[in-house]
Amino acid sequence: MRAVIRTDRAAFERPEVKAHINVTPLVDVVLVLLIIFMVVTPMIGSGIAVDLPRTANHSRKPDDGKDIIVSIARDGRVYVGTQALPRVEELGRVIVAERRKTPHKTVFLKGDLRVDFGAVRRAMRSLHDVDIRDIVLGTEALTSAR
Repeated sequence: MRAVIRTDRAAFERPEVKAHINVTPLVDVVLVLLIIFMVVTPMIGSGIAVDLPRTANHSRKPDDGKDIIVSIARDGRVYVGTQALPRVEELGRVIVAERRKTPHKTVFLKGDLRVDFGAVRRAMRSLHDVDIRDIVLGTEALTSAR
């Protein structure tokens, strides 16, 4: 036995198609990427970490990525960005090569608070020998405990 169900086609209505885009997953992904970039961005391009000397007359300059960062660690090793140099005498040659690629960059010299001043002086001498005169010395603002 077969049952046949007959419906009137006029009474049968199809649901209306809704062509809306669900943006909730897109917003979730964008927010996660934003958080990742906010966490990672301060770590990019700042050279190696050194404790900078503190000065009373400190002028703050934003890190715009237009500086060649030279760091001198506590043990006297010299770094350009994160690349260690075998000898401080090679600093001038490396900086000249970097300035050929981007001539508008200035040299930002960060010397550790506990490094011997002679190491910083040798680095500055190496830069001076290749006629680089626009050197910015990195310091931190002196905080007075009152």
